[in-house]
Amino acid sequence: MENLDTKVALVTGGSKGIGYGIAEALSNVGVKVAITSRNKNEAEKAAKEISANGKGEVIGLEADVRNFDSQKKAIEEVTKKWGQLDILVANAGVGKFGSIEELSPEDWQQTIDTNLTGVFYSVKAAVPALKESKGYVFTISSLAGTNFFAGGAAYNASKFGVTGFTQAIMLDLRNHGIKVSTIMPGSVATHFNDHTPSEDDAWKIQQEDIGELVVDLVKMNHRALPSKIEIRPTMPPKK
Repeated sequence: MENLDTKVALVTGGSKGIGYGIAEALSNVGVKVAITSRNKNEAEKAAKEISANGKGEVIGLEADVRNFDSQKKAIEEVTKKWGQLDILVANAGVGKFGSIEELSPEDWQQTIDTNLTGVFYSVKAAVPALKESKGYVFTISSLAGTNFFAGGAAYNASKFGVTGFTQAIMLDLRNHGIKVSTIMPGSVATHFNDHTPSEDDAWKIQQEDIGELVVDLVKMNHRALPSKIEIRPTMPPKK
């Protein structure tokens, strides 16, 4: 099992939702964690909250996954502070939904730029450091990355892309000793797409469940690689 006290992670979009849950879970087992957000105050606030209960040091950084230079700068800040990067969680994402008639070009571009191109930029920027550490890349796709639905043109396209991209880079990077997994959650109780979690969401996957999954995968023997993981609620409501 990996000694996680020596590990360093960067989680994009880590100030809330799934990213927050992953950052919190990693910190709880001693990993040093940098979380990024386009809003510096939100990143630093989340880092402070997680640090209060976790074991590993947590910092918040301002970075925009839609900008490659921004991602390179975030990686540089992490490696300058801690000397390495072992885990990248490419999590940042948005949801824009509507039929092709309703979907604006701006909504389409924002979705693709954040959910797909942003993952590419994050991974591309991190590869040199991850080659040094023989690290681990996680991308957060979705069951919408294999299951299409009406009104999901932009979101489906972005998440289908993330799923395919991740499987391809898994083949590219494993020869360098880098592990790559994509996690594909179903319904998760977060503030995603302006949703307000409530007691009615108790049946859904919780953000800490995804965090526990990431920790379990990092702990797994290096010879074993679950490259694509689908995770669903156990008991969804009957329709």
